[in-house]
Amino acid sequence: MLSEIRIVLVGTTDQRNIGSAARAMKTMGLQELVLVDPQEIPQGKAQALAAGATDVLANARTVDTLAEALADCTLVLATSARNRTLDWPQLTPREAGEKAIQEGLSGAKIAIVFGREASGLTNEELQQSNFHIHIPANPDYSSLNLAMAVQTVSYEMRMAFLAAQSQPVETEQEYPYHREIESFYEHLERVLTHSGFIIPQHPGTVMTKLRRLFTRTRLEENELKILRGVLSSLEKQMPKR
Repeated sequence: MLSEIRIVLVGTTDQRNIGSAARAMKTMGLQELVLVDPQEIPQGKAQALAAGATDVLANARTVDTLAEALADCTLVLATSARNRTLDWPQLTPREAGEKAIQEGLSGAKIAIVFGREASGLTNEELQQSNFHIHIPANPDYSSLNLAMAVQTVSYEMRMAFLAAQSQPVETEQEYPYHREIESFYEHLERVLTHSGFIIPQHPGTVMTKLRRLFTRTRLEENELKILRGVLSSLEKQMPKR
């Protein structure tokens, strides 16, 4: 199950943080690391901080966009240091570990996304997730560096994994891949724009709120297919532009 969990680091600025994160991962049994547009490619400094986890670094994959890192995942958990203007389904690290292992039992690919050292993830990046993970640190001093955050969440993944060895865990319904969800949102926005519901010059926050709605309900694979069918049927009835 732990092999189904992917750690995704977005826009890291210091390769030493990548090395420390790799070490944090390996101590908890996680191996898959994906780097999204890092400012420094992990080399000597990262290897020094990784200590015995240089194999995690060597096997790390580098991609240009977050969408590429998440394409084949069915559960995306994004870490957030603070509450945002638009509420999103939220989990503690412990709850996130339990959910990840539960879905990992059925072979689902899970991504845990960590943002930039100074600024975290953007609202647009956070909206690509199913749930946000918030570490309930001391409110008077909640500063966690990247490796500490990776260690905290990875620890909860391992604890949930160990608990699952001694008790049965029910598998959940099948969920669509991230790339399928994103394709649905593109289709939905296209139909709503064609119908006049969304005005291109003044789109507002309609799509953001619809993302939140569907994220909260957590569409299953067959439900997504029904919605795509509905959108395709509506498109056929619309006048061509």
